[in-house]
Amino acid sequence: MAELLLVDDDPDILKLLAMRLATAGHRVRTADSGEQALVMFQAQRPQLVITDLKMGAMDGLALFDEIQRRAPTLPVIVLTAHGTIPDAVDATRRGVFGFLTKPFDGKALLEQVEQALRLSVPAGQGAALEPWRAELVGASPAMQELLERARLVAASEASVFIAGASGTGKELLARAVHRASPRAGKPFVAINCAAIPEHLLESELFGHRKGAFTGAAYHHTGLFLEADGGTVFLDEIGDMPLALQAKLLRVLQERQVRPVGATQAVPVDVRVVSATHRNLEELLQGGQFREDLYYRLNVVSLHLPALAERREDIPLLANHFLQKTAARYGKPVTAFAPEAMEALVTAPWPGNVRQLQNAVEQAVALAPVGGGLVPLALIQGALRSGDNAFTSLDEAKKAFERDYLVRLLRLTEGSVSQAARLAQRNRTEFYKLLERHQLEPGQFKPGGADPA
Repeated sequence: MAELLLVDDDPDILKLLAMRLATAGHRVRTADSGEQALVMFQAQRPQLVITDLKMGAMDGLALFDEIQRRAPTLPVIVLTAHGTIPDAVDATRRGVFGFLTKPFDGKALLEQVEQALRLSVPAGQGAALEPWRAELVGASPAMQELLERARLVAASEASVFIAGASGTGKELLARAVHRASPRAGKPFVAINCAAIPEHLLESELFGHRKGAFTGAAYHHTGLFLEADGGTVFLDEIGDMPLALQAKLLRVLQERQVRPVGATQAVPVDVRVVSATHRNLEELLQGGQFREDLYYRLNVVSLHLPALAERREDIPLLANHFLQKTAARYGKPVTAFAPEAMEALVTAPWPGNVRQLQNAVEQAVALAPVGGGLVPLALIQGALRSGDNAFTSLDEAKKAFERDYLVRLLRLTEGSVSQAARLAQRNRTEFYKLLERHQLEPGQFKPGGADPA
């Protein structure tokens, strides 16, 4: 049972909605205007808001903006009898969870409500509804299908293979499978097979005895034995050397490991979850990966979609990262400017969720202390900083400073006096800033060749 707030200036629609959702087992409160809804929202925060788009002084999107400032991750579904593609696009870009056109299909409405409630958490409860998947934010059909499949396979002992491009969150999904499994109370041990030199990888996985090789000055347990009773996550399994693939296959078949230099094998009970961004079928055809190991690892496969394939999740992810980063830096940044959210939704994201997280963290870190919104310039600067990593803080500040100067000069049509006054800098200092960024005021005058 969830707490819902319904908002519509049509009393008949409001009554019909309330009855339908109450019949589905939800607690429902109603408001006939955006203003009344905000008062009720402040008095008692719901888990989901469903609002009409076209209302009086405060329409549905204006209400959404106010709700987002107070609770950035709370889902909002918008209903309208005037549904158009531009309305839906605008609503999605601003972070609205769902958009349905009247007369709405009851089944479709209930499905959207259930999807939204999977993400919504009562105030103060953090991620208590579904702790196993708390870090996997997403309400798109692709993610909901993936998470349901992951939940089902987690209850079994089957080996799981996770496919997906770099940055999609393969280790997060592996951890989620572990947390949802009967092994949740035991260790989860992860290793990146591509990050460890070939001659050390066997020792890292299976351990070694003192004196087994030059430099082996002590016994080493190995990750499989460290994870006994739990889960081993083998990331980038496609980069594992063929010789070691044979030894891994033997471990999975016999359920025991033999540390390097040992004379006897040691029993081990682990579940293996593996992943790679490479195409294992191509590696199989090229003789670079053992077919018998492939089928042993790939009992159940899970595919993480690229972020560009689930753009409807970007507002949810961006607001999730915003809240976490703002809390870490102690900054009162509560929302993205609408044009900043639009830039996030439409960006290509070759680095996927990891790149989005880095962009949001960088933008929040550089946001003005007194500002409540993340401006477009900071998002643009973060997007220019690369796919998977931060630029230096100096480089990020430089990019932001240049964007700021360009916007000032555009606004003042190249007037240095006005721009300097708006920036609260004297003309001499402002000219030095322009020189540093190789900006000519004349280029921003009417008819000038704007360089940006």
